[in-house]
Amino acid sequence: MVGREKTVKNRGITSWLFRQGNMIKKDYKRYKFVYFMIIPVVAFYILFHYVPLGGAIIAFKNFSPKLGIWGSEWAGLKHFTDFFSSFYFERTLVNTLVISFMDLLFGFPAPIILALMLNEVRSRHFKKAVQTISYLPHFISVVVICGLLRDFFSINGLVNSIIQAFGGTPSQFLNEPGAFKPIFVGSNVWQSFGWGSIIYLASLTSIDPQLYEAATIDGAGRWKQTLNITVPGILPTMITLLILRIGSVMSVGFEKIILLYNPLTYEAAEVISTYVYKKGLIDMNYSFSTAVGLFNSIINCALLIIANFVSRKVNGTSIW
Repeated sequence: MVGREKTVKNRGITSWLFRQGNMIKKDYKRYKFVYFMIIPVVAFYILFHYVPLGGAIIAFKNFSPKLGIWGSEWAGLKHFTDFFSSFYFERTLVNTLVISFMDLLFGFPAPIILALMLNEVRSRHFKKAVQTISYLPHFISVVVICGLLRDFFSINGLVNSIIQAFGGTPSQFLNEPGAFKPIFVGSNVWQSFGWGSIIYLASLTSIDPQLYEAATIDGAGRWKQTLNITVPGILPTMITLLILRIGSVMSVGFEKIILLYNPLTYEAAEVISTYVYKKGLIDMNYSFSTAVGLFNSIINCALLIIANFVSRKVNGTSIW
């Protein structure tokens, strides 16, 4: 009986694989040019994201470029324990989480609000003008953005000029640890909220216009229509993007922070990515920096899985 059950099960698996293979063949014949178009994208991720994963083993070794990955001495979890017991562990972890959650708190709803507001605009030309102006910061180089921030928040900059005009005292904002995070997060929101609204504007076009017509007949105003039709209509998109955002909570980019911070603000600005950059490329401690980066990636992966699981259980929306 057991052998017969195994045979039936194997036949079922073989039959399922055969059906899937036929479906793929039919799909390829129908959309073969689409498959050709995704080859460069797949090749990019394989070469620059999956192949380098093998190099993560140096996090468990005392890597030496002379000896190579396999010739270097095995170190086990030494680099991880060194990081966890170091002075910088708590500081970099706290700063990374605080900046990420501030960015999530203010940056995530900003494009949603902009998309909802633009959805209510009836003037086509005004809507296009607002979209163009809000998109522009996304295309400005990080170096240029940081240069503008340094000029605006300098002692003789625009912000201090406004403060002085109202009788206040000018301040060196970028030299104050308490001001660094608001400036960094605020500039991030300004840079990304226009571009981020594109996805929500596209999602709004999928809502059936007849729902608004029925709501108008029932006497619902624009505000009630927004709450009961528009927001539920884009809710799956919002949840999907929120899951992805939670999965990158630990990924605060180092480029902008390095261009803005200085020794006076290290305490508030040092995050895991800048610490990895300094340890790996400046101090050339490759194994230690890889261990820190691997820890960062593991936390991000765990947060993504947890967020996806909770979302699937609560409202049925998930990435997988």
